[in-house]
Amino acid sequence: MIKNNFKHTSYFFLLFLPELCLGAELNQANTAWILTSTALVLFMTIPGLSLFYAGLVRSKNVLSVLMQCFAITCLVSLLWLAGAYSFIFADGGDLQKFLGGASKAFLPGLGTDALTGDIPETVYFMFQMTFAIITPALIIGAFAERMKFSAMLWFSGLWLCLVYVPVCHWIWGGGWLAELGAMDFAGGIVIHINAGVAALVSALVIGRRKGFPTTAMPPHNMTMVVTGAGMLWVGWYGFNAGSALTSDGRAGMAMLVTHIGAAAGALTWMTIEWIKFGKPSVLGIVTGMVAGLGTITPASGFVGPLGGLIIGVVAGVLCFFATQFVKRKLIIDDSLDVFPVHGIGGITGSLLTGVFADSALGGLGLKEGVTIMDQVGVQALAIVATIAWSAVFTYAILKILQLSIGLRVTSDEEVQGLDQVLHEETGYLDI
Repeated sequence: MIKNNFKHTSYFFLLFLPELCLGAELNQANTAWILTSTALVLFMTIPGLSLFYAGLVRSKNVLSVLMQCFAITCLVSLLWLAGAYSFIFADGGDLQKFLGGASKAFLPGLGTDALTGDIPETVYFMFQMTFAIITPALIIGAFAERMKFSAMLWFSGLWLCLVYVPVCHWIWGGGWLAELGAMDFAGGIVIHINAGVAALVSALVIGRRKGFPTTAMPPHNMTMVVTGAGMLWVGWYGFNAGSALTSDGRAGMAMLVTHIGAAAGALTWMTIEWIKFGKPSVLGIVTGMVAGLGTITPASGFVGPLGGLIIGVVAGVLCFFATQFVKRKLIIDDSLDVFPVHGIGGITGSLLTGVFADSALGGLGLKEGVTIMDQVGVQALAIVATIAWSAVFTYAILKILQLSIGLRVTSDEEVQGLDQVLHEETGYLDI
C-alpha cells in the first residue's frame, strides 16, 4: 500500500515537469527561436520586400507589385502543404539524390509531438515555407510593370515546383549536392542564385518595358523603399541566424556576420557611387545593403567577422558594377536589378564561403581533410548546376505560358498602368 502511494505521488510531481512527460528531445529554447525566425522571414516578404519593390516602380504600378507579393505568399503556402515540402524533405527512395518523396504531402498524421531534430516539425515546416515564399517573390522584380497577373501566378507556381523544389532538395534535403559537401547555410544557392538566374531569363524573354532605356523610370516613392529595406535588414536576422535551427553560438555568429556584411555592402556601394557620380544616393546605400545581405547569406553560419566584412565589401563592389553592366552595356531591363544584386551576390558569396569558412581565415572550419580548393570546387559545381537547372526550366515555363495565355499586357495597358488595367484600383487618389 505504501509502495503504491509513493508511486502515485511520483506521478503527481511529474505533472509539474512537462519537458520530461512530453519527451526530453524537444528543445523549448530552440523552438522559441525558430518560431521567432519564422515570423521574421515572413516579415521580409510581407511587408519588407513588398514595400521595397513597390516603392521602386512607378506610381501607376505600385498596387500591382504589392498584390503580386501578397498573392505569391498565399499560393506558395498552399503548394507547400500540397507537396512541395514533401518532395524536398521526405525520403525519396531510389530518387533521393535528386528528389524527395510524396509521403509528407498534406502532412498526413502530423501531430504536435512530431519532431524535426529537436523542434516540432510544424515549426520546421513553417520556417522552410517562408524561404519558399520569398524566392519566387524576388523574381517579380525582373518583370515588374509589364507581366499579366494570371501569367505571374502560373509562373510562380510552376517555378516553385519545377525549379525551387529540386534545387532545394539537392542542397538541404539530402540530395546529391549535399552528399558532395556543398555549403549553403541560408540560401545563397537555393534562393539567391536560383531566383537571380530566373530573373535574368525572365527579363530576356518578356522584353523591355516601353520606353526603356531612353525614358527615365525612377522610383516613385523612396520613403517606401527605405522602409521596406529596413524591414528586410531586420527580417534577415531570422533568415540567416534562424537557419542554425538552434539558439546557440552559431546562430549568434550568423547574426553578427549578417549585420557586418549588410553594413559593409551598404557603405561600399555608397562610396563607389559618391566617387563615380559626385553624390551618394539613398537608393544606392539601401541597394548595397541588400547586396551585402544576399552575398553573406550562404556563408553566414560558416565564417567569422573578418569574413563577413570582406564578403560585404566585395558584394558592394561587384554588385554595383554588375548593375551598371546589365542596365547600360547589355541593355537588359531587369527592372529592379534582381540578377546583378541577388544572382551575382549569391554566386560571389557561395564561392567565398569555401574560402572564409576555413579556420585559418577566422571561419568555423571546413570538414576534416577538405582544403579550400576542394571546397571552392564543390561550391562552383553547385553554382553551375543551379544556374543550368534554373535557366533551362525558367525559360521552358515562360515560353509555354507565352504561347498559351500570354505573358505581358498590351502596350496601351502598360502605358495606363497595371493597377488600373489588372485590378481597377489606384494606389494614390491623384492618379
